[in-house]
Amino acid sequence: MKIGLISDTHGHLDAKVFEYFAACDEIWHAGDIGTLEVLEKLEKFKPTRAVFGNIDGHTIRAATVEDLWFQCEDLTVWITHIGGYPPRYNKITKAVLKNKVPDLFICGHSHILKIMRDSKNGLLHINPGAAGVQGFHKTKTLVRFDVEGKNLKNLQVIELGGRA
Repeated sequence: MKIGLISDTHGHLDAKVFEYFAACDEIWHAGDIGTLEVLEKLEKFKPTRAVFGNIDGHTIRAATVEDLWFQCEDLTVWITHIGGYPPRYNKITKAVLKNKVPDLFICGHSHILKIMRDSKNGLLHINPGAAGVQGFHKTKTLVRFDVEGKNLKNLQVIELGGRA
């Protein structure tokens, strides 16, 4: 299963996303989608799983969820918009991880690309950075990877260019 991971589009969808995600089976969006139009374009292009972020209004919140738990092959995945990162998770994430631990934890919000292991909880954390033009990040980023069984392979960070 080939996955294209995106976050923090804030209503802007770079045309290069369609090129870089052309071979993907699914797109996962980690929130702050910005407009229903962005979500609809992604859904027309590829099957899309998405969570809402703190800037998303009623229409996006009605079309998505805050927390998304699912299986991708043998991998348990949790996507939420605001979660923090190992070991600096927010209070909600810490509470959830006491009872339920995914293999892959994905969040956005910070606009900071991070891919790191959490050895304490036995999970991989990914924040794909921000693909939109709003925020303090300088470069728009995406992440692409393959899921084979319980393993992530061919993990790639993709730079779309400057935010301006």
